Amino acid sequence: MRVVIAEDLALLREGLTRILTAFDIEVAEAVDNGPALLPALLRHRPDVAVVDVRLPPTFTDEGLQAAIAARAQVPGLPVLVLSQHVEPLYARELLTDRRGGVGYLLKDRVSDVAQFVDAVRRVAAGGTAMDPEVVSQLLARRGPLAALTPREREVLGQMAEGRSNAAIAAKLFVTEKAISKHINNIFTKLAMPPSDDDNRRVLAVLAYLNA
Repeated sequence: MRVVIAEDLALLREGLTRILTAFDIEVAEAVDNGPALLPALLRHRPDVAVVDVRLPPTFTDEGLQAAIAARAQVPGLPVLVLSQHVEPLYARELLTDRRGGVGYLLKDRVSDVAQFVDAVRRVAAGGTAMDPEVVSQLLARRGPLAALTPREREVLGQMAEGRSNAAIAAKLFVTEKAISKHINNIFTKLAMPPSDDDNRRVLAVLAYLNA
């Protein structure tokens, strides 16, 4: 697996590089500014891009815009966004294009090495890796979710984090059959047809929540 990193903080950039390398993930290039990111992504066409939202020179949304531009030229390019804060606007913009794996993690989650590496691999494989806090804020912003029960909201949050039915059942200590029932109820209440593909299902839910 090959990764391109975009992070302006030298210590964090070096730390990410060392973590990925330790898990046999090749870092093709690590850049520290927005203008350098798009050429790097087009040059290497990595299995996944790990991108900070705010990069020099303006520290606004250079990282995200470069990633979106790269996905326009390399459809389905997997992108895992790192951010210091929950920024629903950026999450919504990233999720607009449903092709390819996507993820959004808060930077403090990177301290959990296993979780971070799992997120990188999941996104590279075409899945999703959404930070629970990001999911929580996205869910809280949508009125239609008022129809969901607390348990259904909990299940939806687990789905948005990229977990399978079996994984959700194990985490919530219920049967997989119960999870399937909750998910069917969720899609019925949100007027969304169920899907056999977990990744497409999660993307559809998140895209709807951010429409």
